[in-house]
Amino acid sequence: MNIFNKVTLQSMKKSRTRTIVTIIGVILSAAMITAVATFAVSLQNYMVNGAIQKYGSWHVGFLDVPPSFAEERTIDDKVLNSASIENIGFAKLDGGKNPNKPYIFIAGFNESSFDNLPIKLLSGRLPENSGEILIPQHLDENGGVKFSVGDTVTLNIGSRVQNNGELGKNAETDGKVKLSVKAEHSLADKRFIDREERLGQHDPYIPEEETGKAGETFVPETERSYTVVGICSRPAFEEYSAPGYTLITASDSEATADSLSVFVTLKNPWQVHSYARDTAGNGAYIFNDDVLRFMGLSDDNLFNALLYSIGIILIILIMLGSVFLIYNSFTISLNDRTRQFGILMSVGATEKQLRKSVLFEGLCIGAVGIPIGIIIGIPSIKLVLSIAAKYFGNVLYSNVPLNLSISVPALIAAAMISLVTILISAYIPARKAAGIPVMECIRQTNDVKVEPKAVKTSKISERLFGLEGILALKNFKRNKKRYKSIVLSLTLSVVLFVAASSFGMYLKNAAESTVVGTDYDLCFYSQDIDEEEMFRLYDEFKAVPGVYDSSYQAISSYSCSVKPSDFSDVYLESTDHDRDGEAMDMPMDIQFLEDSVYLSFIEGLGLPAEEYTGQNAKMIAVAKAKRESTEQEGKTELIDMFESRDMNFQIIPETNNAPQAEQGQNINITFVDTIPTDTLPKKPSEVKPYVFMGVAPYQLKERFVTKDTHTEMGLTFLSSSPSQSAAEMENIINNYGISSDYTLYNVYEMFEQNRNIIFIVNLFTYVFILMISLIAVANVFNTISTNIRLRRRELAMLRSVGMSDREINKMMNFECIFYGMRTLIFGVPTAVLISWLIYKFLFVGGAEVSFIFPWVSLVISVLGVFLVIFITMLYAVSRIKKENIIDALRDDMT
Repeated sequence: MNIFNKVTLQSMKKSRTRTIVTIIGVILSAAMITAVATFAVSLQNYMVNGAIQKYGSWHVGFLDVPPSFAEERTIDDKVLNSASIENIGFAKLDGGKNPNKPYIFIAGFNESSFDNLPIKLLSGRLPENSGEILIPQHLDENGGVKFSVGDTVTLNIGSRVQNNGELGKNAETDGKVKLSVKAEHSLADKRFIDREERLGQHDPYIPEEETGKAGETFVPETERSYTVVGICSRPAFEEYSAPGYTLITASDSEATADSLSVFVTLKNPWQVHSYARDTAGNGAYIFNDDVLRFMGLSDDNLFNALLYSIGIILIILIMLGSVFLIYNSFTISLNDRTRQFGILMSVGATEKQLRKSVLFEGLCIGAVGIPIGIIIGIPSIKLVLSIAAKYFGNVLYSNVPLNLSISVPALIAAAMISLVTILISAYIPARKAAGIPVMECIRQTNDVKVEPKAVKTSKISERLFGLEGILALKNFKRNKKRYKSIVLSLTLSVVLFVAASSFGMYLKNAAESTVVGTDYDLCFYSQDIDEEEMFRLYDEFKAVPGVYDSSYQAISSYSCSVKPSDFSDVYLESTDHDRDGEAMDMPMDIQFLEDSVYLSFIEGLGLPAEEYTGQNAKMIAVAKAKRESTEQEGKTELIDMFESRDMNFQIIPETNNAPQAEQGQNINITFVDTIPTDTLPKKPSEVKPYVFMGVAPYQLKERFVTKDTHTEMGLTFLSSSPSQSAAEMENIINNYGISSDYTLYNVYEMFEQNRNIIFIVNLFTYVFILMISLIAVANVFNTISTNIRLRRRELAMLRSVGMSDREINKMMNFECIFYGMRTLIFGVPTAVLISWLIYKFLFVGGAEVSFIFPWVSLVISVLGVFLVIFITMLYAVSRIKKENIIDALRDDMT
């Protein structure tokens, strides 16, 4: 060990307090970086495992390949696992509403396919043979064609063929497309269609133009009948641009398919893109982006940028706080060692040797602090993960545990980032100290350079603060460099605390703004189950453990004739309707409520029950529309659609999405501002920009509803344990053997997810605030205590001329006040500005938030600032008071 390193170690031993506080700062920094890295790895593994559970473990899928290709994948040394499905063919979709998806695509699954390509059942069961089929839910929601469990579906299955030239309707061949004509049906045999001309699910629909020289032709091949045995979610492997809705059946073990789709899981996912290109050749392939994006391997550049930028921002924030703390420590250390540096330079030490000496000090501190920080960071984040694990399960994947995942590369990266932080913090002051002239270092004349005017105080200050206050003020002005570092440290802590608190508050408010009140936890509704069976289920559901309140309702759809002159002025201003225009038909719903619930609602409104009950009663209705708020930019407000509170309308029931004029009725409506209970959930496509709904007792349902009227009946429940109650209700439904379409909607679970998101945001926000605050406190403590330590001769001199301990404490208290006041002058406006910028960023991003002045976090940060200053001052001064005055006066701090 050379002499410079020995001198450095001696200096570190002499200034134990400063060294220990610096090491604590390094420990906190390393712990935070380790915690962030470990959490990122743990969360990434959680998201990957959850996506695998939901979308399958495959990485790349090869579409429309021959069976030989699938066999080659089973012996490929790069492949971990593979699964294949049969491409049975396409069928035209009659009555479809999506012009880009005019087909049905039938896929044949075997046992391996069902295991490796997850299918989420919504009702019914999986197909067990090639005569049964599974219908995707989006065929109804997106395509407008509905099938129910138990229906029989007959399909003309065939191929899509691309037209390279003009294809006559009665032509047997055209170009490479060869058709064989059978005796009874003009069906094409798939064996005679050139593979290059056949289109698959990966090829978007190509509309045929009027010239017949472009587009595609559907060539039917065979007719098959299937029994619908279940409804499922959209399969993950179906691309959004696919021309056909994927229906799933079981593979026919006796038939050999000539076209397959193979889904491959690689041993090394990082090779997925090159493997797909090299293996597919000119063939089509797709990636499982839902899994790959969480590995950082997808082509979703926006998500990748978001994924990495969040981690980078966190690391930068931690590094900034850490660099500031450690930089201040080394700056004070070098101020302490200035004379020592001057003496070393006078005997021949070079600037390079002095810089190496300081960097050696940084390495010594890092050698102690970084390992301890890593050791502390891992169990700390494990504790946080254990608290948050169950909430993550409720928000994202219920069957995937959020476990601690330790990555050696991540720990190495955390250690390297911590080391770089230390070296940066040490190098900047080292370079500055090494450039000071030798004589200035020995005389220490560079430490304080002021003119008399700079420390001059006013008469008013003397009267207000007394001698102790004037001394404190002069000390504050005499060495502005030191005090600026203290004020900057305090300001940084205030800004970081308020900014992090504001961010968490706005996220919480944004999440809470999406939550609306609900009158029920569980809702079972159906359009296909008859009323008698619904009431049998209602009696069963009411007895389910946990259910403590229940009700029922039915909602029917109508068309209502409305004159534009009936609309209110504010509604007409927000629409393009002309007051003098002709009458128009507007959709209207009527909610038929349990009689007792309806009667309670009438009484609550103060309306006479005799006018609103009975066969000829008036009807209550709500008619509200949304428009942009005139008071708050970007906000919306509700307005009344109609001018009068009492009006007469003619309503016509909707049957099969069409009004039936002969069944129309005249009704008298009284408009109110609210509905008695929440309606049944609607599909996104059914949500309108206004609410026009009547409310009537259930006893009037027979008067307005016929067997053809579009009506949904719903059963609603409040439960002390909604998830358990929902599971029990599912068992009851299965025991009844219900095959009709239904929905069991767990509203509480949706709101619980929102509450869990808020909890997770709060948890990680405040853990981050705590760690940053600890770094800031360590920074302030180190800066103030070392500055007081450097003033030990000054304080000893004041004590020697008769200043009492009480007067010294009073002087220090004034200094604390000056520190705090300066901090508030710079910190509070900066913190408020940062809080406003965070609000503006979230508001522009679409979050429903309003600016909230951060009073609470400001008060906490201000009180915290004064508390830290006073505690640090008391500690530092108490240490100095224990020293002998003569020894302190003799000590030249070298």
